[in-house]
Amino acid sequence: MILKNVEKKEHNSAVFTVAADAAEFEKAVNGAYLKNKKDVYIPGFRKGKAPRQVIEGMYGKEVFYQDAMDDLAPGAYELGVKEGELRVVGQPHISDVNVTEEKGVEFTFDVTTYPEVTLGEYKGIEAVKTQETVADETVDNEIRNVQKRNARMLNVERPAEMGDTVNIDFEGFLNGEPFEGGKAEGHALELGSNSFVPGFEEQLVGMSAGEEKDIDITFPENYAENLAGKAVVFHIVCNEVSAPEYPELDDEFAKDVSEFDTFEEYKADLRAGLQKRMDDAAESSFKDEVIRKACDAMTAEIPEVMFEEKVDEFLRNYASQFGMNQPDMTREQLLKLFGMNEDTLKFSVRPAAEAQVKTELLLEAVAKAEGLEPTEEELSAYYEKTAESVGATVDDVKRYFGEDFLKNELRKEQAMNLIVDSAVVKAADKVKAEEPAEEAPAEAAVQTEEQAE
Repeated sequence: MILKNVEKKEHNSAVFTVAADAAEFEKAVNGAYLKNKKDVYIPGFRKGKAPRQVIEGMYGKEVFYQDAMDDLAPGAYELGVKEGELRVVGQPHISDVNVTEEKGVEFTFDVTTYPEVTLGEYKGIEAVKTQETVADETVDNEIRNVQKRNARMLNVERPAEMGDTVNIDFEGFLNGEPFEGGKAEGHALELGSNSFVPGFEEQLVGMSAGEEKDIDITFPENYAENLAGKAVVFHIVCNEVSAPEYPELDDEFAKDVSEFDTFEEYKADLRAGLQKRMDDAAESSFKDEVIRKACDAMTAEIPEVMFEEKVDEFLRNYASQFGMNQPDMTREQLLKLFGMNEDTLKFSVRPAAEAQVKTELLLEAVAKAEGLEPTEEELSAYYEKTAESVGATVDDVKRYFGEDFLKNELRKEQAMNLIVDSAVVKAADKVKAEEPAEEAPAEAAVQTEEQAE
């Protein structure tokens, strides 16, 4: 086969024609005959034994052409892309096929090509990086949350309060008749958890073990269709009331929940961890802003198919995380899996997909402009890091991803570092003081550090 011509057009498109001569086409046609003859029945011949000339005489000489062309087309496409030095995105489209017995077959392909990128400013970009210190309230609230998770539930001989857990039997009635799904026995319910319909938990406050009562509830309008907006009555039997007993905030508490021997060591380590998370988040936000500005500064006419393919990649990655790693799933099946339609897809996945496509174009263009080429030592270290991150050997990683792919990923990583490392930290006009994390409910009556001491 030979590449006859290549025409690069505007808007990232190209057309090229590849020809297979008569001998190549004849070989493909004969191959199609050999593959299909077992399924052909001709009177006077055993099934699969009819000569090619006989089959062609009955069905026409073109009977095997389509299979022959299907066999030749992939190779023609690959040759055209390689010799035409085209970088193609998306799926090719065969716009014309011309078959002649004397000259063979010619394929004309329409393809979408990788966009040209014109870089703007990507060095010395100014971006805000917040520098905040973990507030004492944040540390205290984190400790309170750990304290709450390690509480013991004890039965109490008093009426239930918010924050208590009640063990109840209940049955719901609509117009005096029990309704499906409205009955349970021995159900543990934390009052204030908002796990039941509005108004249910509040009406259990004040009940004691052994007490029974009826409560009135109106289901929300967006509830199940048969109960939406309906007024019902629940009969409640309170079996027991239990309340949390919180551990003392002391050295024993520290030993129970951490590797430290003293409460002060545990608290200091917790503060350091919270500070690292805060610093990492600030660094990530700074990095994102720098890259976004560099992307905004570049110029590229990005084909729609690149965005669509990235959206599908995101959906397949999400599906894989849920154990639904099926490469042949259609977009419609993926959308159904996540309960999405094209509109929700546009507003949920599409923005992130567009940002990633632009970032990849930026990093590749910067790597090319800067002549970034990883050394053997850098590649070796990158192979080791990648292998460790996926729990595989270096050889497995090379075999699975391919060395060219891994090298290109490292080049993009180096481009990312070049952009971010050259960026200038711009102080915020006013760094907001960190807002304390949400405090544990007052009803929990947890101890502060000072009370424990």
